[in-house]
Amino acid sequence: MNVLTDEIENSGVAGGSPKRPRRRRRDKPSPESTDRSILSPSDWRRRNIRWTNRTLHIVLLIVLILVGLGPLLWLAKSAITPTIDTLQTPMALFPHGVDWANLSTAWSTVHIDVQFMNTIWVAAGSWFCQIVVATTAGYALSVLRPKYGNVLYGLVLGTLFVPAVVLLVPLYLTILNPPLIGTSLINSFWAVWLPAGANAFNVVLVKRFFDALPREVFEAARTDGAGPFRLFWSIVLPMSKPILGVVSVFAIIAAWKDYLWPSLVLRDPGLQPLSVRLPLLQSAIELDVFLAALAISTLIPIALFLVFQGLFLRSAGLGGAVKG
Repeated sequence: MNVLTDEIENSGVAGGSPKRPRRRRRDKPSPESTDRSILSPSDWRRRNIRWTNRTLHIVLLIVLILVGLGPLLWLAKSAITPTIDTLQTPMALFPHGVDWANLSTAWSTVHIDVQFMNTIWVAAGSWFCQIVVATTAGYALSVLRPKYGNVLYGLVLGTLFVPAVVLLVPLYLTILNPPLIGTSLINSFWAVWLPAGANAFNVVLVKRFFDALPREVFEAARTDGAGPFRLFWSIVLPMSKPILGVVSVFAIIAAWKDYLWPSLVLRDPGLQPLSVRLPLLQSAIELDVFLAALAISTLIPIALFLVFQGLFLRSAGLGGAVKG
């Protein structure tokens, strides 16, 4: 009887109900074991290797922070430091106190406020022209697909191989005597805005992004009676926020730091942006005031990065614009 009872218990039957076999609990794999790397999962289990790898990561992170933020922090410190301290002890931290008057002097006395507003106008107009040209051209080549679209796209790609310096003379002559207008655009913001819109790289970038959008959405919109403009405004643009963010950041940063072309077409000091005016003022003002003006000129690019960093980093790989 005892033997029969033992056989029933071992077979998993007790009280007329089968006993489920126990499953072996598997240990949850560590993040190090799921990611492919130089170190194998067995190496990650070794304490010395794991701590050495993490220490190297921390050291590299600190070095990157110092290399990336070090110049900006030094500029911010020097902007409110007297000139004698910057020249004698440039790495010291306010040996003779803080001079906040440098910022007010750079803003009002040197009239950096005028050049600052000019820079904003130049960047805003260049951004608008580049967005309009890139989106409309990319939409026409990718969605509308005209008969000779491949030829046009090849011509656009061909302009990428022409050095920008080669185009300075013909572009300047065009701005000096533009066709159909009859009035020179020199000393006008249009002389900077219009050439900025002719950016072949943005057209290629937007066109490639539009190629990845689902065509079923376009066909459904056309079936519902949407025309080309309605399709562009209500369907394509809302789906293209990632690429619009990337083009916007590129356009504003490029316009903010451009020196050569604005210096050629904006000869009036009252119209020149910071990138042109600051090098001309370097020899006429004190070093501390000049560094304060440089610090002011970096505010907008830093603010743009902080505001759009999430969108820019998510869009760097031109990932999918449609979910689901």
